[in-house]
Amino acid sequence: MTQNAVAHIGFGQVRHTRLRPRRHAFAYDTFFLMLPMRQLNQPAAMGGLAVNRRAAISFFDCDHGDGRGPQAGGALAWLMEMLQREGIHDADGEVWLHTYPRMLGYTFKPVSFWYCHRADGSLRAIVAEVNNTFGERHCYLLDAPGYGTELLARKCFHVSPFCRVEGRYRFRFMRTQRDGQQRTVVRVDHDDAEGPLIQTSVSGTLQAISPAALQRALWRYPAMTLMVMARIHWQALQLWLKRVRFFRKPPAPDQFVTRS
Repeated sequence: MTQNAVAHIGFGQVRHTRLRPRRHAFAYDTFFLMLPMRQLNQPAAMGGLAVNRRAAISFFDCDHGDGRGPQAGGALAWLMEMLQREGIHDADGEVWLHTYPRMLGYTFKPVSFWYCHRADGSLRAIVAEVNNTFGERHCYLLDAPGYGTELLARKCFHVSPFCRVEGRYRFRFMRTQRDGQQRTVVRVDHDDAEGPLIQTSVSGTLQAISPAALQRALWRYPAMTLMVMARIHWQALQLWLKRVRFFRKPPAPDQFVTRS
């Protein structure tokens, strides 16, 4: 991101298309946070967002990584330790976290993206932090990424009972400027042995977080994070009614991190 290191909120859409064996597509309006994690303890940089305290819209460190709270360094400390273990020692610049907040005390985050920069501002790594509805979490570490460049990772973590844990993900991250506003798009497509299977994206236009922006998000999407979970189950019912094959959940992978 080229803006100053202040928290942003993005208003946009989530899109999902299944291509086989029955076509199934949906799109939902949504919003998300884009947080400069090294500024998390600076209230002026957070624009009124509640951090590690209860509020209608809030962010909690313990919702990410290994669940550690701010007393243990929070989610950023977890991330930096994980990068060090993976041999990435130069992600010493700003870390931007693209994620859903807690709303009215509840959250479910299907995927969050950590944009890890060098001190000179160049992008060093991206971590896709994935949660499933069984309470499990896994990270895909994308090394040496670039905006607009396709990045590949082997799928090894169960997300949907209507997809086998096989094949690969194709990630693509894009940033554009229009009328002085920055727009972000993330595409995550899943291919199996037969080719493209699932196409997903999340996109939004970013603006600095402010009390007015948070109020707008609350009024427009008062139960957004609860609806994320509800919609997952609703779409699963639609696939079941279309007689898409159901697969049992395999054990979680032994390794918490998968490298690209």
